[in-house]
Amino acid sequence: MTEADARPALPAAPAGRSLLATAWRRLARNRAAVAALGTLAVIATACVVGPLVSPYRIDQVFWDRIGFDNAPSAAHWFGNDPNGRDLMVRVLFGGQISLMVGLTATLVALVIGVGYGATAGFLGGRVDSVMMRTVDILYSLPFTFFVILLMVYFGRNIILIFVAIGAVEWLDMARIVRGQTLSIKRRDFIEAARAAGATTGAIIRRHVIPNSLGPVIVYMTLTVPRVILLESFLSFLGLGVQEPMTSWGGLIAEGAREMETAPWLLVWPAAFLSTTLFALNFLGDGIRDALDPRDR
Repeated sequence: MTEADARPALPAAPAGRSLLATAWRRLARNRAAVAALGTLAVIATACVVGPLVSPYRIDQVFWDRIGFDNAPSAAHWFGNDPNGRDLMVRVLFGGQISLMVGLTATLVALVIGVGYGATAGFLGGRVDSVMMRTVDILYSLPFTFFVILLMVYFGRNIILIFVAIGAVEWLDMARIVRGQTLSIKRRDFIEAARAAGATTGAIIRRHVIPNSLGPVIVYMTLTVPRVILLESFLSFLGLGVQEPMTSWGGLIAEGAREMETAPWLLVWPAAFLSTTLFALNFLGDGIRDALDPRDR
């Protein structure tokens, strides 16, 4: 036996974990965030699958349930609306619309805001000043007045709601990404990329945007509930989705008119909306803590 054979074997070096894997482990230890994620999964699954397996359609009228005889029953668990339609299937379908508006408008704000803010922050100087003054001007426009103008000129449709909300929400995203970019562009790896001959567009795509995704992801989770509230506010004012389609905001507006005689019309959509908003906020707080480097 040689001396090398007699020497004890060294233990293998532990495998490193990526930033995403570390953040996921920290998120999994946050009970409130995990419970919020499970709650959102249950609500989203119910909203997607429920209307497909329900024996009732969202526009199906039960003539014997019109009027005051529309309380919850064995056949209609959530009761019926004043027009005799099953409330449960309408609440679940309304969840589809509200969640779709929230996610789609947030993605629109993400695409526009990240590109705009990264470009303004990285170029700096006069270009940054002009771009951010444009953001300030858009901030000064009243959101409700802007939506009413769009409705007057283009009519009411759900795509217009995506455009209207997305056209407002990207402004905050652009400011956040710009602030991150102003800090990132002074780092050594940016100077190294410039010295290697990388173009401005390549540096923004490959270095600036990926390194600013932490705050952006957190802000996305907090933007979705705000967008859902905006859509609910528009539907409450009668500017949202139109019949026979509906959303949680539209159902809450209907329930508010019948609150004294039929409180279940308000309770069920308000409960779904409130639970979703709370869960999204808890999940956003958990992701923020998981991605915060100061807590590692």
